[in-house]
Amino acid sequence: MSTATNTDWQTRPAPATAQDWIARAAEVAAVLATDAAARDHAGATPYAEVRLLKDAGLVTLLGPAEHGGGGQDWTTAYRVVREIAKADGSIGQLLGYHYLWFWAARLVGTREQWEHVEAEATGNRWFFGGAVNPRDKDVVVTEDGDDLVYTGGKSFSTGSKVSDVTVLEGVLEGTDQHVFAIVPSDSEGLTFHDDWDNIGQRLTESGGVTLDGVRTPWSSAAGYVDKVFQPRVYNTLNVPTIQLVFVNFYLGIAGGALETAATYTREKSRSWLHGGFERAVDEPYVIDTYGDLTAKLWAAEALADAVAAEGQKLHDGPDAVTEQTRGDFEVRVAAVKARATDVALEVSQRIFEVTGARSTATSEGLDRFWRNVRTHTLHDPVAYKRREVGRWVLEGELPEPTWYS
Repeated sequence: MSTATNTDWQTRPAPATAQDWIARAAEVAAVLATDAAARDHAGATPYAEVRLLKDAGLVTLLGPAEHGGGGQDWTTAYRVVREIAKADGSIGQLLGYHYLWFWAARLVGTREQWEHVEAEATGNRWFFGGAVNPRDKDVVVTEDGDDLVYTGGKSFSTGSKVSDVTVLEGVLEGTDQHVFAIVPSDSEGLTFHDDWDNIGQRLTESGGVTLDGVRTPWSSAAGYVDKVFQPRVYNTLNVPTIQLVFVNFYLGIAGGALETAATYTREKSRSWLHGGFERAVDEPYVIDTYGDLTAKLWAAEALADAVAAEGQKLHDGPDAVTEQTRGDFEVRVAAVKARATDVALEVSQRIFEVTGARSTATSEGLDRFWRNVRTHTLHDPVAYKRREVGRWVLEGELPEPTWYS
């Protein structure tokens, strides 16, 4: 992967506005796009790609400006994730998950805790991973004096070997209390496995992890004061915030598929010999398909941006979040999650109708867009997202906060 632009990033002023940050993300995407298909095929651990995100300053986008961060909000973060995913869905997911785990301290922790974490993470350009998968058996957390000890395992740990720190989650032994903590990714007892071998999102380092007595001070338990958790309704914004990250890298992948396919159609596609046109770009059905897919993608992006803006109002006033405002927001997120899933799958599949048989060559790599979308959209059934919307419309029912709603 070419990193020729890195030196330029080091000498240029940091982006100052949301649009400047989105433009910076587009520059990074252009670098990633140069060999995205080859890197997807190789499936190597993306150390260089994460270094690129760090050098461009994208990993500190949500960090406080006073500590050298971008000082941006979630509306910008979602757009940045979308831009990166246009070039490489795996790296878009990695960056989106990084933002989620960076924000986790603010979601769950006390003000003193999240201010400390954000300062350290921004100043040191930490890249976050997370060993949190609710479908697995709970990790057991035991007390040992002033320490907490995490023992267990998780099937998925996105970020794993490329992360500097990892968010752990488990249940305090003998209670139903969940405990989040951030530990260095090279902590003793934390072992990442090279068992991520799926058809898509191949570079996300999402393999399993074993926690064999991983220790962390009680003081690092997010949201606990004197070993007692301090709950807020804001704590339950984890799912809608996470799902909007999904939405944006789905739409980014779809956008990348459409752009890549259009370039192929312009430069390589042959017109059908019985169609009566010399160029593929002049065939009516080709024009119609690109117009149809583009319109659907633009509509989904507009909805995603509108819902992100609605969510930002909740992030701006965390202490004012109520069960009603949280529930209404989750319904809106569920709606756009369902729409983004359908659009991304349709775009990434139908591009082959307008690129032709030769576009299926492995060297072109057009299949990676569909593989990436298909893999991650199975994270949780989209039918249950539509159910949330339908129950809200018919009965005014708010989704119960769970790990998936």
